[in-house]
Amino acid sequence: MRLFLSSYRFGAHYDRFAALTGEPGPVAVIPNACDAWPAAWSSAVTSDLTPLRRLGFRPEVVDLRDYVGRTGELERKLRGYPLMWVRGGNTFVLRAQFARSGADLVLPALLAEDALAYAGYSAGACLLTPDLHGLEPADDPAEVLPACGIETRWDGLGLVDRRIVPHVGSPDTDPDGVCDRIAETYRAEGVAHWALTDDDAVVVDGGRVETLLTGR
Repeated sequence: MRLFLSSYRFGAHYDRFAALTGEPGPVAVIPNACDAWPAAWSSAVTSDLTPLRRLGFRPEVVDLRDYVGRTGELERKLRGYPLMWVRGGNTFVLRAQFARSGADLVLPALLAEDALAYAGYSAGACLLTPDLHGLEPADDPAEVLPACGIETRWDGLGLVDRRIVPHVGSPDTDPDGVCDRIAETYRAEGVAHWALTDDDAVVVDGGRVETLLTGR
């Protein structure tokens, strides 16, 4: 299993991302954390496609809404990519869309086969944790039902063993310090977690887990 989990895109560790994922090539971009914000959806997607293209990747949007009830087709689609890129947004909306499409079953199987590598930032990183409780101050669970038509899921995919708090100490992406307060709550409650600034990342390569913390 190969995972690159960050607070914001590559953080300060593009070299480690490249070492994990290999030469730039096709990449499946999953934009569904933004599904509750239709007015901003297109621009949010473009903001990820552009830097990936500049680095030589060939990104293609894979919208999980197109695969509801078509899990087998989604699996076949994702097998065509060496890399899956899952952007930020609302973690609860992203979790719901993974459930509706069956991606929450397909992804663990593909990762276990090492059929692709996974890169996720912000919501895309939080999705892989065991539990999403505590993220509510940053991501509104009430957006799930109108955007996805199902109730909120509070379980993550459990592919890493602790929760992730993105944007800690990162005023550009969290100007109100909401994520800092989430991390403080986890610390006070003794909840195992990684608190990541926008420069930081967690890399999983097989059985090895490494935290890349910048300036700490």
